[in-house]
Amino acid sequence: MTIKLAASAAAFAIATVIAVATPVRAQTYTLNVSTSQVADDPMFKGLLEFKKNVEARSGGKIAVKAFPASQLGSDEDIIEQIRAGSGVALVTDGARMEPYVKEFGILTAPYIVDSFADMRKFSMSPLFAEWNKKLHATAGFEVLSFNWYQGERNLVTNKPVKTPADMAGVRMRTPGAPMWIETGRALGATPTPLPWSEAYSALSMKAIDAVEVQHPSLWGSRLYEVTKYVTKTRHIQLVTGLICSAAWFDKLPADLQKIVSEEAVKAGDYASKLTIDSLDQIEKDLKGKGMTITEVDLKPFKDASQAVYDKFGYNDLRKKVAETIAQ
Repeated sequence: MTIKLAASAAAFAIATVIAVATPVRAQTYTLNVSTSQVADDPMFKGLLEFKKNVEARSGGKIAVKAFPASQLGSDEDIIEQIRAGSGVALVTDGARMEPYVKEFGILTAPYIVDSFADMRKFSMSPLFAEWNKKLHATAGFEVLSFNWYQGERNLVTNKPVKTPADMAGVRMRTPGAPMWIETGRALGATPTPLPWSEAYSALSMKAIDAVEVQHPSLWGSRLYEVTKYVTKTRHIQLVTGLICSAAWFDKLPADLQKIVSEEAVKAGDYASKLTIDSLDQIEKDLKGKGMTITEVDLKPFKDASQAVYDKFGYNDLRKKVAETIAQ
């Protein structure tokens, strides 16, 4: 009996030494971040900046993998993954959040702001923070930042356009969210929802006649090969957000939540500066590829866009946004 007790004590001592000597591995987390834009686009470059800085500041506790060109699936597919709690984040627009929290739809309403600076200011406001809390609580999304500027959206067609009436009968690709569809209709077109990754082939096969898009995406997707005209309607200042799963975010310790949120804002500003710095050169390059780029009187398009605010009941909210920006 004495021998057995001694052996047991020795085994316990050895196990204790091993346990003390073996370091406990810190919990690690993985976040896959996605954009529909190509690898050369400022949005993807911003995601790479986000990856670098999050991994460095977290000491490797968070691993970030970045994917361009909808490699993880369409925005709609990824939104469903996010809602299911997956470790996925997406650069996406407010209109795709509108079905869950109505206020978000106004972020991509036509002519809601005149500049990126206005939208960035609003995205840092207490009113926007209230919307974020509601989105987190009711729909399972966490807005990490909403300051990713992609540029002004313009009409891109194969015929000259001066007024909304010139878009009659034109099948124009739009994202699938209701706000985008109604904006396309207000601009005079027949809205045709399609994933962005299908726009080039749809134009090539004449399944659609036009798109509305910002310069970096027009250039990166080589749509100058299948379109001729850019009409600078500037109907949307496309500011997007980096959005992930609330369930994934809530599992992070507080210090890691802070890192992810802070670096998302920094990366959004980084990507936005790349966008702004690239616009003049892209316009020259588009002209060099044979595209005709024209300025037009915006009043007919602004007047037509009022139908969008009426349909969504956004007139009062539009005033609140303007008042918040003016503060």
